[in-house]
Amino acid sequence: MKTFKSLLLTAAIVCCSIISAYAQIGGQKLAYVDSDYILNNIPEYGDAQEELNSLSNQWQNEVKVIYDKVSEMYKKYQTEMVLLSEDQKRAREQEIVNKEQEAKNLQMQYFGSEGKLFQKRTELIQPIQEKIYTALTELSQTKGYTFVFDLASGTSILYASDKVDISDDVLDQLSNVMQTVRREDRKRSAAGATSGGSSSSPTPKIGKTRN
Repeated sequence: MKTFKSLLLTAAIVCCSIISAYAQIGGQKLAYVDSDYILNNIPEYGDAQEELNSLSNQWQNEVKVIYDKVSEMYKKYQTEMVLLSEDQKRAREQEIVNKEQEAKNLQMQYFGSEGKLFQKRTELIQPIQEKIYTALTELSQTKGYTFVFDLASGTSILYASDKVDISDDVLDQLSNVMQTVRREDRKRSAAGATSGGSSSSPTPKIGKTRN
């Protein structure tokens, strides 16, 4: 059985072989970006994240108020249960069930897969992603890049040279249509550093939006 080190070495060889093959076919040019780094150097993205966090906290509190009410109703019911008739018990139990369902419905309305938070995130983030994608496409066409990888996408890139990192070039191109942090002021987080690492940040990635 192969050891972990031998498997890792095999993966590295395969990865490098694939990249080398791409690079050699027809003189194709490769580059990569770090989408986390790009997004974090766009003030509009930071503002959008703050707005989303604020809304999320507000809506969580609204849901919590109803769940707290459910808990209060249940405790009161337990205290008074011995004094209630069977019909009264059923009525109170139904009230508790209804209130709990109200909380669940509100939670789904805000945080469901098609809920208000998802819709707001799409409204705020999608235009930024589309601008980044357009800037990346224009830069790639101008520079003749055939393939551009995203270091933050979770792809198994075991090593990447800073020499082919075009993240700053994309930000410079993007600055023609929206505000970005000046190149000399841009900073990378420790988790998002390049040259052999990949970020697992949950931030949205660059890509053409499909409707």
